Amino acid sequence: MGLFGGLALFLAGLDQLADGLKKVAGETLKVMLAKLTTNRVMGAVTGAVVTGILNSSSITTVLVVGFVTAQMMTLTQSVGVIMGANIGSTMTAQILAFNVSHYALVPVAVGFFMLFSSKKEKVKHYGMMLMGLGLVFYGMGVMSEGMKPLRGYQPFLDILQKMSQPAFGIMAGAIFTGLVQSSAATVGIAIAMASEGFLSLPAGISLALGANIGTCVTALMAAIGKPTEAVRAAVVHIGFNILGVLLWFFFIDDLALFLQSGITFGETTIGPLFGAASVPRQIANANTIFNVVNTVLFLPFAPWFAFAATRFVKQKEAIVEKIKPLFLDENVLDVPSMALERVRQELGRAGAIVIEMFEKLHTPITMTDMCAIQSLADEEDNVDILEREIINYLGKIRQRSLSETESEEHRQLMTSAITMETLADVIVDDLVRLSKKACQLNYRSSEETISLMRDLYLRVLYAVRQLALVMRDKDMDAVARLLDEEPHIYQLQHDLVVRKSQRLGSVAENALNVARIEVSVADKLGRIYSLAKRIALEHVKKQDATAEELLTEVSA
Repeated sequence: MGLFGGLALFLAGLDQLADGLKKVAGETLKVMLAKLTTNRVMGAVTGAVVTGILNSSSITTVLVVGFVTAQMMTLTQSVGVIMGANIGSTMTAQILAFNVSHYALVPVAVGFFMLFSSKKEKVKHYGMMLMGLGLVFYGMGVMSEGMKPLRGYQPFLDILQKMSQPAFGIMAGAIFTGLVQSSAATVGIAIAMASEGFLSLPAGISLALGANIGTCVTALMAAIGKPTEAVRAAVVHIGFNILGVLLWFFFIDDLALFLQSGITFGETTIGPLFGAASVPRQIANANTIFNVVNTVLFLPFAPWFAFAATRFVKQKEAIVEKIKPLFLDENVLDVPSMALERVRQELGRAGAIVIEMFEKLHTPITMTDMCAIQSLADEEDNVDILEREIINYLGKIRQRSLSETESEEHRQLMTSAITMETLADVIVDDLVRLSKKACQLNYRSSEETISLMRDLYLRVLYAVRQLALVMRDKDMDAVARLLDEEPHIYQLQHDLVVRKSQRLGSVAENALNVARIEVSVADKLGRIYSLAKRIALEHVKKQDATAEELLTEVSA
């Protein structure tokens, strides 16, 4: 009961610690991952830091698989991040090696009161982290205490004896890590067992090596059903970790001796490496050393890993099908800030489709060849599909625990997705209906009317292009540029209506019907601008002082 109850507390604590870290550092993660470059060294550093924050190399690799799927990262670029993730995963083991289980209830108590008594969101998140960290150490203490009676249980001692065989220890570590999907849990148990004298240093190193293989299971599962490049990223993770374990397989005893040996300066010996006299600390140090060494050795060969994965996983044959979401990855839902960023990217993609649709209106509207508009219906279906998928994905995000900032961004994105779909409907449904009437009339406008219509169309097109920047990048300068178009658009609408009013008494054939169509087209263009403005203003709310001033100016 002590062993499994302690393990439950340990895993629950890890989960709560990770949740708190995600909420505190969510925005930082988005910025870091957005600035990834093709520089493999920076990719490795980023992978290490992000993994340290997320407390899981598996989640980092899942994120990488998602980025490769969305074509936001190349396969070669992902190799550096995956290698760095292995280094970041060792931070948890270093923390666990501190023997503070006797004081573990202190952070549990402090974290509890911060979590349940404070009204400030930031304080609650830090309380969650503290409470989770305390539960991790308390769970380890319970496990250690629960294992004491096993000292005289021969079957258990026989199993531990087999752990001294590297192959058996690696296999056991890989299987257990694959089951619980946490290498930190495996290393944590190894440290707890070592603290009670059950586990030798070589056996602990073997378990830690096996954990590096077992952690690949999550990435492999995340790649199932994904495009070829995502599967290749998962294969790189597996190949790198297995190759790294094979590299150290025959040097486990040498690494143990190295960690246990003293460091001599002249005639003075100052004890084991890093002053780590205890086996738990030596296991944590071994875990860090072989991951750092593996990354340093293999990082220069990142393109080779990418090439090998390309040869191993062949390109799938392209299947012609309706549009599918590119950025909405369910594996990212556990990090709400990242999931919301994915929604923003998908919304930007829908915006790009709307821009493409709107650009196709240039000839029909400015040259009064309205018959060509009817070909846009299929593209509007694509926007409908993406809007539906975005709303479903937002529903899944809502089931997670969101901060106040994330809840506000969730509302903005939901409103933007619905309004974007309405905008596409205006382009297709209303303008297609008008195009059918125009085709039946077979009319031609005057040069002055065409000039007014062209100017109006181009200004609305410019505004819609700015909207795409607002949705995808939160570009506040784009909001200002979009709003600057408002007086010009309304003036052009007014001028067009005045001209049609003046020419309504013309003896030209079908003058009234032509006026109806042209005024209606101008009205729909104004409606498109109004919808674009509504979406842009949604993204202005609660951004910064400049955005607030912008809202005040617009209201005035």
